[in-house]
Parts: sequence; structure tokens; C-alpha cells
Amino acid sequence: MAPEELWEVNGTSTTPSTAEKLLVHHKENHFTAGEVVRDVILGVSDGLTVPFALAAGLSGANAPSSLILTAGLAEVAAGAISMGLGGYLAAKSEADHYMRELKREQEEIVTVPDVEAAEIGEILAQYGLEPHEYSPVVNALRNNPQAWLDFMMKFELGLEKPDPKRALQSAVTIALSYVVGGLVPLSPYVFIPIAQKAMLTSIGVTLAALLFFGYVKGQFTGNYPLSSAVQTAFIGALASAAAYAMAKVVQST
Repeated sequence: MAPEELWEVNGTSTTPSTAEKLLVHHKENHFTAGEVVRDVILGVSDGLTVPFALAAGLSGANAPSSLILTAGLAEVAAGAISMGLGGYLAAKSEADHYMRELKREQEEIVTVPDVEAAEIGEILAQYGLEPHEYSPVVNALRNNPQAWLDFMMKFELGLEKPDPKRALQSAVTIALSYVVGGLVPLSPYVFIPIAQKAMLTSIGVTLAALLFFGYVKGQFTGNYPLSSAVQTAFIGALASAAAYAMAKVVQST
């Protein structure tokens, strides 16, 4: 009976079966929804800021609440479509780029396999492996073309296979997030007919939403939540103040 292969796990020799049991019982809590969170952040942050700035600018021009609400809702609709389309095209371009590189790598594995094998060794050498250590890995990958291709895509080109549904999901997520964010600064204009009073309420509601959103964003992105909250609120306030001042300048000329 051949001796069972030994693995090193945390400096201790163990068998493959034991190592597999250890991995089964070990659960790592990594955050894996980064792309979705990024889309939500993009949609909500713009949705809170742009309609807020538009409403503030129109309020500075003494427009009635009904007109501000109409213009704001039109902007939210147009912005959601535009940003959703942008998210779709960005994700689609990423998927198209991956497929082009995949076909190119497939051709190179067939036409110049020795060169590609040498590249595997070069990649593994960057992690401190010696030729006698990575040679079995190179040979194993050469005997498994699909694993070889996946390895080269990930470690040579740094590309992860995109989800085929990613483009549509990105478009929907960004668009809906923009709508949700955009309705916050416009909601006071629904209930308050005097634009100046509605604007003051909108400022309070939107700044509170920006602070909350910035805090949550900081939690998800690993930044300091309080710092993220203040930064997000400051950017939104700066945008609206600029729009308001610009409307006042135009009105006075």
C-alpha cells in the first residue's frame, strides 16, 4: 500500500483527507457582493445629489414647487435611464473584453504551449517557488487544458470570468438606486407648496439621507463610517449650494 501524501497546514503535516475536513469546518466570512454595492453606491449618491442640486437651483430662481417637482421627476427619470444604460454598457464592455482575451489565450495554449508553460513557471516563481517545486504544477496544468486556461486568465491577465447576467443586473440596480435616491430631495415639494420652505425641508431631509447613506457606505467599503458620512454630506451640500448660487446669479442678470 503506497504511503499517503502529506500536506502542510499551518506548519503541521496532514493528509489530503484531513485537510479537506478542516476546510469543510472552516467558514470564512468574506464580503462577496462588492459589485452590487458599488452599483448601489453609484446610483444612490448621484440620485441624492443631482435632483437635490436641481431643486435647490430652481428654488433659487423662485420657481413654484409644482414646477420644481415636475422638473425634478423628469430629471430622475432621465438620470435613471442614462445611468442604468451606462452601467449596462460598462458591464457589457467588460464581458466582451474578457471573451476576446479568452479566445486569444486559447489560441496561444494551442499554438505556443511551451511558451505558455514557461509563463506559468514565471508566475509561480513570483510567489517564491523554485523550478523543482513548480514543475509538477506546470505539468499538471498542461494535462488539464481548461484549468490551464482558467489559471492564465486569472494569474497572467488578472481577469475574473464575469457573470453573464451582470450587465442587466448592473443596469437595473443603478437605475432603481438612482430613483430611490432622487425621490428623497423631491419629496418635500409634494407636500409644501411654497418653494423656499420646501427647499429648507429638502435640505434637512437630504443631508440626513446623505449622512445615513455615507455611514452605511463606509461600513460596506471598509472606510471610517463617520468620515464617509461627513464626506458624502459635504459633497452633496457643495453641489446644491453651487446650483443655488448659479440660479441666483442668472436670475439677477
